[in-house]
Formats: sequence, C-alpha cells, structure tokens
Amino acid sequence: MIRISHLTKSFSGQKVLDDISFEVEKGEVIALVGSSGAGKSTLLRSLNYLEMADSGTLSIDDFTVDFQTISKDDILTLRRKLSMVFQQFNLFGRKTALDNVKEGLKVVKKMSDAEATAIAKEELAKVGMSDRENHYPRHLSGGQKQRVGLARALAMKPDVLLLDEPTSALDPELVGEVERSIAVAAESGQTMILVSHDMAFIQQVADRVLFLDKGHIIEQGTPDELINHPKEERTKAFFANYKRNFS
Repeated sequence: MIRISHLTKSFSGQKVLDDISFEVEKGEVIALVGSSGAGKSTLLRSLNYLEMADSGTLSIDDFTVDFQTISKDDILTLRRKLSMVFQQFNLFGRKTALDNVKEGLKVVKKMSDAEATAIAKEELAKVGMSDRENHYPRHLSGGQKQRVGLARALAMKPDVLLLDEPTSALDPELVGEVERSIAVAAESGQTMILVSHDMAFIQQVADRVLFLDKGHIIEQGTPDELINHPKEERTKAFFANYKRNFS
C-alpha cells in the first residue's frame, strides 16, 4: 500500500500541488491526467524528491517520510523504493545499454558486477533489447533508448515505478514499442504511477485515473468512468476538448 497525504508544493508563492492525497494498492496502475501546468509532473518528481515538496507525507508499507523533516537516509531509502522513467532518456552516453542498467544496481544496491550483469540482462530481455545490450546510446533509436531506461528502472525492483510522459519525446512510429514494454511490466504486477497524454494507452494499462487541475485532484475513477462518463464540469470540458482534437 502506498499512501500520499496532504502533499503541497509551491513555486514562487504559487501552489502547484495543493493538499494532494491518494492511495495506491500494490500492483495498481494509476494514471495522472490533466492540462499542461496541472501539476502532474511536479507530483511525480515530488514523490521521488527530485522536487522538494513543502509539506506532506508518503508511506510505502511500513516506511513513512515527512517531506518537511526528510533526512538524507530517508531520501536514499525513498529512491530505492521508487524508480523513475523520464521523458528524456537520461542514459549515460559513454556506457553501453547493459552498463546503463547495471549502474544503479552496483552503486545504489552495492551488488557485485556478476549479480548486476545477470539482472540487467534479464531486464533488457524483457523489453526486447538483448540484441542491443552492448550498443551505446548514440547507436540506439529513441524508442530503444527509452526501453533501456525502462529496463534500468525495473532492474531496481522498485515498490513503485514512476513514468513521466515516457513516450512524449518519441517519433510516433516508436511509441508502440515502448508502450508494449510498459504494458508487459503492468501485467506482471508492477505498481505504477503514470503521466501520459495518450488516452488509448491509459485505457489499456491503467486501473484508475486521477484528473488534476490547478494542483487539485478534481475527479478520479476507472479509465472508462473518467474518459467516457466524467461527472465534474472541468473534467467534462477537458475530455470533450481532447476528443475533438484527437478522435
């Protein structure tokens, strides 16, 4: 069980996250949707302490962190429990795909090279990248780089996988290969919190959708409930506009 309680974050005096609270069950996939500037990416980055939340708590099973009193040890524990896949792949350019996946296992989890290699090879195979494990990022397509990023995150065996618009930087023909890899991870029971503008993909993988607007959770429900039968006026307007533009 993951519980986010009263999470608040401001930039220059303006609240971007305003008293956000929700829970995530083990194995559940939560999608965050809303207009640009609604606070979706800030929420993900605050959970992983890439952004310093002003207040709020995060509990993962018996581990709880208060963002007002967070310690260095708390941050390290938090980042062992949460792995993030970014819009931009953030791979090490001078390391092979295999070495990129091994890095966190050796540095953060203090594994031997042999242990890290075995896990990295297994995760690269799961995302269809075994034949590219010795390639450097400059020799990989955008979709291949993102699949390496996904393998790197999954190799850490996180309690929660955070995905911040993982296909937004890809050419349209490369999106499918990354989404298929994410769907496989979801089917295996990986808990996820996902930010995406691809409603078809959200309908495929998400168990629950949270609609954010101006730092608040306005409405939540199953993908069908929110996308096809929203109740709140702001949610209705958002999805009506989405369907006009993308249907």
